Amino acid sequence: MDDWIDYYDSTHTIYASRLHRDLHFQLIARDIIGYIPSADAVVLDYACGEALSAARVAEACGKLYLAEPAPGVRGRLIARFAPNTKIRVRSLDDLRKMEENSIDLAVMNSVVQYMAPGDLDQAFAVIRRLLKPGGRLVLGDVLRPEVGMARDVIALLRFAATHGFLKDALIGLVSTALSDYRQLRARVGLQRYGETEMVAKLAAAGFTASRAHSNIGHNPWRMTFVAWPAF
Repeated sequence: MDDWIDYYDSTHTIYASRLHRDLHFQLIARDIIGYIPSADAVVLDYACGEALSAARVAEACGKLYLAEPAPGVRGRLIARFAPNTKIRVRSLDDLRKMEENSIDLAVMNSVVQYMAPGDLDQAFAVIRRLLKPGGRLVLGDVLRPEVGMARDVIALLRFAATHGFLKDALIGLVSTALSDYRQLRARVGLQRYGETEMVAKLAAAGFTASRAHSNIGHNPWRMTFVAWPAF
């Protein structure tokens, strides 16, 4: 995961435009809010990235922890949300020191593909310790083995056409094809899981899980799972 952390901590061009970036985070925030169980819930966003719409999520819960491994991104999160008393920024190491059974909802969105299987197991163990007995883990944007990059391109273009940045998206696709992202993806690769495989992996980590009806975000060919601690 270190290579990907370094990439996202750099000045990258993963978004086609500012509008694309802003809509991306707004959509994720909307979908996360749909999983918040109550107005006083404690929510953890694991490896949250820039989380530009986190304030919206915080409005819908009691406290929001933004956990981010990239130090540069984490610094920007701290600066951006310092005035918001509901939001706390943490490193992934900080999560190991948090109180057991203190989180109502944990979200890992568009994270699994960047983690080695063993590292993902460790993350599941940390989250399971933090979740309350009735808490939930939502695992979003999981890549499927049988779905290739072409579907990602189609999903992006549909999203762009709907929201008015199609030209920027087409230009962005060309830029991405020539970018460090494409080179890193080819060199390091992305992790993919079938539905049965992910449910089994979560079960091995102590969760009962099932696939959600729809994915978090704009890509319908990726999967979201909802998991509960199994006792």
